Amino acid sequence: MARWEPNARERLEHSSLELFTERGYDQTTVAEIAERAGLTKRTFFRYFEDKREVLFGGQELLDRLFTEGITGAPEAATPLTAVGGGLNTVAAVFDAQRWKLARKRQVIVAGHRDLRERELLKGTRLVESMRVALRARGVPDTTAKLASTVGSLAFGAAFERWIEDESADFAALAGHALDELRKSAGELG
Repeated sequence: MARWEPNARERLEHSSLELFTERGYDQTTVAEIAERAGLTKRTFFRYFEDKREVLFGGQELLDRLFTEGITGAPEAATPLTAVGGGLNTVAAVFDAQRWKLARKRQVIVAGHRDLRERELLKGTRLVESMRVALRARGVPDTTAKLASTVGSLAFGAAFERWIEDESADFAALAGHALDELRKSAGELG
């Protein structure tokens, strides 16, 4: 592959996932990833801080999409309805093309303790992004924390279900998960 070819970021992502799958996460170096992609280490570091970021680099996009969806919800929307708007906006990222990469990524993360911890931190950051967006809508802090935590649980449940079924619609899965959680919360008494 020539170094001048487009899509360097995507090439690095694909090469990373291939190598992590073949050799294991710990046994793969940045130099090997760059070489597999037909790029230099220097190019790798233009796109990613380290090899973990290949697996977690989309955080800013998810934060932004959740915020846009919550902010764009109708003024009269309940906090959970606004969170549902965030889930619908985020669903655009989870298409058939992303599915194969996400499935590989999930296997790699699940097999490595440090990466699972990083995944938890990512979830915490999503909760905070949603909470801040809800607070900007005038939602009281405790309610915003609860709604954003429920939103994060719905997101996680939808993601797990989506990973298992390539043909599944992420928005429908997220809406169903949010409805299940809303119903379960009502049963807490």
